[in-house]
Amino acid sequence: MSITAVRVCCGRVRHVWILMVMLTALPLSAGTFRIYVTNHGGDTVSVIDPATNKIVQVIEDVELPHDVNFSPDGSRVYLSVESENVLAVVDCRTGRISKKVALSGRPNTIAVTKDGGRVFVGIRSEPGALDVINTRSLERVKTIPNTGPLHDIYLTPDGMYVVAGSEEEKQLTVVDVQPEQPVWAVKFDNIVRTMAIEANPDGSTRRIFVNTSFLHGFEVVDFAERRIVATINLPDDPRGGKAPPPRRLLPRHGRHPGQQNPLGQQHPRRCRFRVLAS
Repeated sequence: MSITAVRVCCGRVRHVWILMVMLTALPLSAGTFRIYVTNHGGDTVSVIDPATNKIVQVIEDVELPHDVNFSPDGSRVYLSVESENVLAVVDCRTGRISKKVALSGRPNTIAVTKDGGRVFVGIRSEPGALDVINTRSLERVKTIPNTGPLHDIYLTPDGMYVVAGSEEEKQLTVVDVQPEQPVWAVKFDNIVRTMAIEANPDGSTRRIFVNTSFLHGFEVVDFAERRIVATINLPDDPRGGKAPPPRRLLPRHGRHPGQQNPLGQQHPRRCRFRVLAS
């Protein structure tokens, strides 16, 4: 089994996640791919066969689905549903919801442990937290406080830590997966956005590259030193143009399709997708 996660900001598709998972129930030579697209402006998740570019399954009754992730064996789909404050557990083959697990607040992104035993869910609503769901009992077994409202969360390459970013607190929090406790945090001058994690040769975490608002570049956090060690400023457009000015921030979460934001612009439809391959 191989897993690759990539996030890209491009137009209205804010994040691109690619997940390669071996489906043990299918023949190894099947070569089946499915793209799961969360229709954030609606109440469905579309499952697309990239070989035909056709929708082959629709997961329903998930209004404002935010993120999607999978069990390591590919048998389950996990969806964070903002309208109901739940983690929806879906049978991958049938597309039917088997259970909705109540969360402590409005969820955003999801991380699944390497053994598949737990799902971590970032809670965005105040005061923010990191919820822990046991995948055997399908119950929320813990809520980890003192993280601030969370948007993007990641599992480190060795599976030992969850790295959680809070836009409101301008903070990155590292949570130890085994005791399920925060172990350290770093504050930033700007809003914490997406991240990428670099591993050492032994698989442990070396550095975290953090995208922050209003910086045309990124911050570098040394994992062992637990601090920001560098700020990388990207050059201006090599074609001769200047870096675009920071965009005026708009509230993006917690509204239904068509609802107006304070600046009078319609809340755009957004989607997030992952690729399930066997």
